[in-house]
Amino acid sequence: MSVTLKDVAALAGVSRSAVSRTFTEGASVSAKTRSKVEKAAKELGYSPNALASSLTTGRTKLIGLISNNFHNPIFLEVFDQFTRALQERGLRPLIVNLTDETEPANSVRMLRQYSVDAVIVASSTLPPSFAKAFHDAGVPVVHTFGRSATSPEVHVVGIDNVECGRMAARELVAREYTRVGYLGGPKDATSAMDRYRGFIEETAQYANLEVSYSFAQNYSFDAGRAEMLRLLGETPAEGYFCGDDILSIGALSALKDHGLTPGRDIGVIGLNDMDMARWESVDLTTIHQPIKQIINASVDLVEEMLKEPQRYPEARIFPCRVIERGTLRPRP
Repeated sequence: MSVTLKDVAALAGVSRSAVSRTFTEGASVSAKTRSKVEKAAKELGYSPNALASSLTTGRTKLIGLISNNFHNPIFLEVFDQFTRALQERGLRPLIVNLTDETEPANSVRMLRQYSVDAVIVASSTLPPSFAKAFHDAGVPVVHTFGRSATSPEVHVVGIDNVECGRMAARELVAREYTRVGYLGGPKDATSAMDRYRGFIEETAQYANLEVSYSFAQNYSFDAGRAEMLRLLGETPAEGYFCGDDILSIGALSALKDHGLTPGRDIGVIGLNDMDMARWESVDLTTIHQPIKQIINASVDLVEEMLKEPQRYPEARIFPCRVIERGTLRPRP
């Protein structure tokens, strides 16, 4: 039979309410009583019931962790780090897949059914309206990998995607590519459009550049491969900024199928620096997104909002840097 709170109280020689207070965060209990209760609990192998505790405190410690981009392997890394970070702080992640969801109100309704204490929208492709819907419903929310803004309506943690587009353009120009292209994610993704905007703004400063652009159907290997195969059937650029590593890896596959050597024949630079980009068979030059720092900052904000629900929204934007590997020609 399972050990109950009553069993712990009997062994410790204290009241059941004293045991309850010992395991309730912020409750008042003397050091002597706490020691007796913890000793008895350890001896009996007792663990407090999280659901029962939530009825007492009004807090479930459930954090909705939602995304819509599960076909991109980068999110295996993202969710691994998110779940670890939340659990280390005594919070419980509830992962929700919004791949086919288009109505923010449906997402709010779903998460409210689970009485989550807060929500993390971990997506650069879900529109800002999703995070805003939670905010408007009174649910603390952080939009991780969201669009940077000087006056955000919700808490945003991520990178400056416009600057990443500029960074990639500068890198291609520095390696003396004269025909450059942007191969982005879907047009309805703010991240894809912001990276495109930065790329176009930067390349516009160079009169001798021939610039092209195209968009894949989604952020996936197959989409990146299909779009690069289409481009190779026309007149391809000399160097491409693919707006995501998984698009880049799909593009590299298409190049190799055509007998082309990435870096020597056609250059490719990606964005994210996912684990796969480091593989010897991939060796992708890319823009490093500091995912660990972004995730830790997001969880920091969740904890701060649980203490101060009316906290004024802020944007925490992290800098990126180029990681040079083998898919661009060397600098002269």
